[in-house]
Amino acid sequence: MHHFSYKGGVLHAEDVSLAQLADEVGTPFYCYSTATLERHYRVLAEAFEGQSALICYAMKANSNQAVIKTLARLGAGMDVVSEGEMRRALAAGVPPDKIIFAGAGKTRAEVAFALETGILGFNVESEPELRMLSEEAVRSGKTARIALRVNPDVDARTHAKISTGKAENKFGIPYAQAPRLYAEARALPGIQATGIHMHIGSQITDLEPFRNAFKLMHALAEALIRDGHKLEHLDIGGGLGVPYRSEGEVAPPPTAYAAVVKETLGDLGLKLIMEPGRMIVGNAGVLVSRVVYAKEGVDKTFTVVDAAMNDLIRPTLYEAHHEIWPVAEDKLSMPPVVQDIVGPVCETGDYMALERSLPPFEAGDLLAVMTAGAYGAVMASTYNTRLLVPEVLVRGQDACVIRPRPTYADLIGLDRLPDWLAS
Repeated sequence: MHHFSYKGGVLHAEDVSLAQLADEVGTPFYCYSTATLERHYRVLAEAFEGQSALICYAMKANSNQAVIKTLARLGAGMDVVSEGEMRRALAAGVPPDKIIFAGAGKTRAEVAFALETGILGFNVESEPELRMLSEEAVRSGKTARIALRVNPDVDARTHAKISTGKAENKFGIPYAQAPRLYAEARALPGIQATGIHMHIGSQITDLEPFRNAFKLMHALAEALIRDGHKLEHLDIGGGLGVPYRSEGEVAPPPTAYAAVVKETLGDLGLKLIMEPGRMIVGNAGVLVSRVVYAKEGVDKTFTVVDAAMNDLIRPTLYEAHHEIWPVAEDKLSMPPVVQDIVGPVCETGDYMALERSLPPFEAGDLLAVMTAGAYGAVMASTYNTRLLVPEVLVRGQDACVIRPRPTYADLIGLDRLPDWLAS
């Protein structure tokens, strides 16, 4: 469910007209709904009521500080994968003891900063990382609370580029090696192993892979406890998918997901940490774009818009489907035209939709690329020297630009000329 709907013939975000925002902010721009963010967090939290659980929002999905603060006020912790994300979380007022540091390539500098900050814990991805973390903990006089990320070799049945729990993926420690590495962790100075971590992928719409992974996690937890390890928590990762299509695509509700977690892990009596990203922010955002030209090709119709692959790379990177809605509702009554929605970037892969049956668009028309709140603005670039897209957060009748569009002077001013080219 989301809070984007037609009111008075115009698509609104809650009670704010996207057409009015387009006039005020300019296009393209991202728009996020506070009501949707809050609803998705609460639905997940309510699904785990009665259990000891901490929801750590996966900031990589959308790391705007206004989004972070909205969720932190509801009680969310944060799952971060870089020092930069950690600093964003801290700047938004997230307590350090609600921050989990994940990622396959943590540097010594990042680990040192996290130890000094006093975060809740580290999800450790490899044996070399474990040893490095021990060295840094000893150097700083701190104790690093850790969970080993265990790769269960479970097929998440999702896109190959966002599958993380198979043996061929770069993430985590092979399941069979976990007991040995937990024994090593127990012997290393500065390390306190308090949990187990698994994360098998993203945009998962079938609960069976979760069930299979959690059964393996249960067996490992039992074996470690028998061996004397004092486990406190299980970090079950994230990955629950969202429906990108209004028809023919269904994502499991959080209640069904919670039932699988309780069924497979509930008897262990350990605290749960989970790291949802997309399911909270995905359909809380849209990308609004304006049509530049409608162009008739030899074999097809092209609708050229002012948003491009540098603004939303998911369609070309993941072959991802995003529904496209006209901002003017009366467009929906027009006979549809099969068309490609493409951007101005000099790449054939620059598109929002291919061979899509949509209303005929004309220059100046506005359209909204739906379910764009996750992995949209955070993956944007300035390719072709295009300015980063502004972000807007709405709450009821209120709207605020939470990341302004930079100027060309800002962008070009990031370059520095060497002395021999300065004159």
